[in-house]
Amino acid sequence: HNALQRTQTHHSISLRICFLWLRRNAGYQEQWHQELHRNSVHLTSNTAYVVSAYLNGQAMSDVATWADENRNPKTAGWHYLNLPLGLSHEAFVSAVSQSDNNVYTAILKTEASLKDKNLSAEAKNEALKYLIHLVGDAHQPMHVSRKEDKGGNTIQVRFDNKGTNLHSLWDSKLIDHEGLSEQDIAKNYDVATLAQIKQWQADSPMEWLWESYQISSELYGSAKPGQTISDAYYQKYIQVTRSRIDQAGIRLAGELNKLFNSASAPAVVSSPKASAQNAADVSVIKLEDIKNATGKTVTVSGKVFSSKDIGSMVLVNLGAAYPNQLLTVALKGRAKELGKQLDDKTITVSGEVIDYKGKPEIIVTDTANLKIK
Repeated sequence: HNALQRTQTHHSISLRICFLWLRRNAGYQEQWHQELHRNSVHLTSNTAYVVSAYLNGQAMSDVATWADENRNPKTAGWHYLNLPLGLSHEAFVSAVSQSDNNVYTAILKTEASLKDKNLSAEAKNEALKYLIHLVGDAHQPMHVSRKEDKGGNTIQVRFDNKGTNLHSLWDSKLIDHEGLSEQDIAKNYDVATLAQIKQWQADSPMEWLWESYQISSELYGSAKPGQTISDAYYQKYIQVTRSRIDQAGIRLAGELNKLFNSASAPAVVSSPKASAQNAADVSVIKLEDIKNATGKTVTVSGKVFSSKDIGSMVLVNLGAAYPNQLLTVALKGRAKELGKQLDDKTITVSGEVIDYKGKPEIIVTDTANLKIK
């Protein structure tokens, strides 16, 4: 079966994706990334080619956390689903179908965008990056949970002699506790049978979410506020974690095969931000005027008053310290390393100004777009 061929080339590509899927948690990032990367072995050769073309040659691992790092308030709700406990399957389906702006509707929207023959290659690039990430979110049980405790974020527990919360326990702590090498991950996680792969890839996104809902409903009863997580809890639920990761990677491959196995790759996919960055009409503006430049590509200078490393990026505040900054510069990728040397310096940055929760922000991934004076 072509989708299940395990060529060395596909295997070398597949071992890098899940580590970065939920990169906001340093421990979880590597295991998610590693496992999903293995599961992309289930891509057909044409699907792998088309995916690479839409991603401008980037590996899926390189874009797996883009949806988190994009920091778009309009899509903040795309990463989770809030529901009360105790719903039957029928009631669950009804509630999910009637809600909007959540992980379920986002998956449907991104897949519809990728099927749209009239949509630009740039728009499909963004939709694909969202889909790669959101399939992972759909399989993390605490992303399909209660609103009142913010998906377990307000339920404090202890694990490994440290304080954490129920959401973080499932985002990072359980799998970080394993401490597995890459070789061990491949051996311990690569357990799906051909029958399981066939079934998992036949399941709909609604079923993925129903599975997560059932698990999170159980988890609420398994860990009470202030509880110390036992080894018995860990031994039980690390197996569930492994299974969810395996399912997520295999199902993502299945969705991509459905979308792209018979598709043609675009001739050229350019980066809208990169194109704008190189345009002749980049404006040089004063820092005081940045609040009026949303949607424009500008060059601006200012003094760094504070910065914070949040794992996937470094947030640099110009004009004043947080929360009174005039501009936030979000350093990602290779540019993230610059964050260590910017406090109290005056910098010049170029990029597109976006609005993030009412504040202007410029995202920088290329070190060439930031200069220290």
